[in-house]
Parts: sequence; C-alpha cells; structure tokens
Amino acid sequence: MERTLSSDLFFDHSQATGSSTLPLRMFTSVLQWQRRIVSRRQLARLDSRLLADAGISEAQRQTELSKPFWR
Repeated sequence: MERTLSSDLFFDHSQATGSSTLPLRMFTSVLQWQRRIVSRRQLARLDSRLLADAGISEAQRQTELSKPFWR
C-alpha cells in the first residue's frame, strides 16, 4: 500500500556506484521509513467511511498496519 512519493524522485539509483553512496542510501532509507510510519498512522485513524472511499478493506488495513516500518 505504498501511495507516497517514491524515493526515486530524490535519488537516481542508476548513478550510484561504490561505497561513497552509502550515506545517501542510508538517508533515502530513513526517509522512506519515515513516510511509511506517517502514512500508517494516518491509515490507522481512518474511519470505515473513509476506508471505503479509498477502496481499502478492513483486512487490508490490518495487514498494512501489522507490517514493521522497514517493510
């Protein structure tokens, strides 16, 4: 349920080579983790009407909320 902006907008993976990109890769990972945390908190606050409007079932919501932030 990744409906946020992709980290590809911030970082071109085809240009990355070597260990010099490690800090940048770590930074983009942290950004992605933060976006997941925020979006899952927002998902947890939606009521059934808003879930239906978004086309998300309660089972899909529970599946998404049960994931750790790194997945």
